[in-house]
Amino acid sequence: MAKKESTFLNMTLTLFVITAIAAAGLASVYNVTKDPIQKAKDEKLKTAINVVVPGADKAQIEEKEIPAADGSGNLVFYYVKNGDDLIGTAVKTFSNNGFGGVITVMVGFDKEGKIIDSNVLEHKETPGLGDKSGKSVSSWNEQFKGMDISSMKNSELKVKKDGGQVDAITAATITSRAYCDAIQRAFNTYIKTLTENNVEPKEGGNE
Repeated sequence: MAKKESTFLNMTLTLFVITAIAAAGLASVYNVTKDPIQKAKDEKLKTAINVVVPGADKAQIEEKEIPAADGSGNLVFYYVKNGDDLIGTAVKTFSNNGFGGVITVMVGFDKEGKIIDSNVLEHKETPGLGDKSGKSVSSWNEQFKGMDISSMKNSELKVKKDGGQVDAITAATITSRAYCDAIQRAFNTYIKTLTENNVEPKEGGNE
């Protein structure tokens, strides 16, 4: 029997069949794994929100993307509610000024605009130095709890080296400044949002 001649058409059909089988296999794997992956992402996010707004794991969360007050990008607001009662607002914010680049931070505000808590979500800071901004490494960011930025000079959050109230991480001042910058961005946007919606912070939020 003569060997079947290899033609461009035959090679194209063979490649098409192989590609189709591979695509079908990938689609099947994606369909099987997408729900568990999404569920894991949702749980991770809810855990991060619950750190800065305790009780979020048992509450309703409304998500909204809002342009940063300084026009530097978008922040994600998570309104944590118990029915119609607002427990607090978690804001996923950022700073481009980290030692290793972008730092992403989650910060929670109460109805008065005071910081409930905060924690770093993503960073590329130096291990043993800048990574101390995260709760899993040190308690450094505990100092932000209860801070009222509106009562500070010029309503600016700064490290003590720059005339502010924040104790910087030893040998990681750049990271500390970036963390403050991220929270400041969230606060400014939070206040701007309240103003645009004709909502004033509860009494005690400003001096």
